[in-house]
Amino acid sequence: MPAMLELPELPASVTLTLQLLLIGVAALVAFVVLRTTVNISVRHLLERRIEEASAGVLPPAELERRVQTIGRLVIRIAGGVIVIIGVLMALRLFGIDIGPAVAGLGVVGIAVGLGAQTLVRDWLAGIFIVLENQYSQGDVIRIAGVEGVVEDFSLRRTTLRDLDGTVHTVPNGQIIVASNMTRLWARVNLDITVASDADLDRASGLIDRVGVDLRADPDWGARLLEPPKVVRIEALADSSVTLKVLGQVRAAEQWAVGGELRKRILAAFTGEGITIPFPHRVVVSQGGGAATDAAKGTEGAEESEGAAARD
Repeated sequence: MPAMLELPELPASVTLTLQLLLIGVAALVAFVVLRTTVNISVRHLLERRIEEASAGVLPPAELERRVQTIGRLVIRIAGGVIVIIGVLMALRLFGIDIGPAVAGLGVVGIAVGLGAQTLVRDWLAGIFIVLENQYSQGDVIRIAGVEGVVEDFSLRRTTLRDLDGTVHTVPNGQIIVASNMTRLWARVNLDITVASDADLDRASGLIDRVGVDLRADPDWGARLLEPPKVVRIEALADSSVTLKVLGQVRAAEQWAVGGELRKRILAAFTGEGITIPFPHRVVVSQGGGAATDAAKGTEGAEESEGAAARD
């Protein structure tokens, strides 16, 4: 049999250099594969969310920017892990015992994990807020007991400004329930109270007519998706009846439309003689007789003064 071809033994420095190059190439290939995988995943996620973007929930450019932010974050974290692994493998080639280094990194990782667990929780919550498109900048939301307009949003915290102008900063990890009041469309929800002896059919028809007129108004019609109308009797009280009025409007228009609707309903009720009940209070005094006597004495004094003036 022919003798096998034997490769010449390479110097130790050349072998070390080739091993370092192999580690570098492997790390580079792993990073390229990771980045390609993340980009493909981001593209698929963007295609899944494109229906919401076309419906007006979030502009396509804003949606793409936020999804790309998540992709860059994942690439940076995974790339850092690949670099650390490559450095440890290179140190081992130089004969350095990496056992203590790995153990030290483990201890540091545990310490950082315990000390920064709140920060990690905020980041994870922010990632899911972006991926699920729970809200975006400009939405009116209620989170962690605070309600306002989203002025700024990051993976760590959400900044709101309430109706008084106060700015609230809420860590994303503190958000358990996020209520978005400006998603696609909203609803005018009013309780209109009339006197118990009022003609309910007449009052309901008047409210419905006001809703139709509001929809026909050029200044307000574009804000409404359907005219407000009475849908049911909401409650009965001793001297009043509450009518439930609902109407569908565009997102963030429910407050302005609700105020205009109240003003027009009040004017229509006044013009048609339909009264809105108000609470009555009766005060009973134990000294009623004394009060009556005092009143009579006052009336007598006024009569004496009138007689003197006539004289």
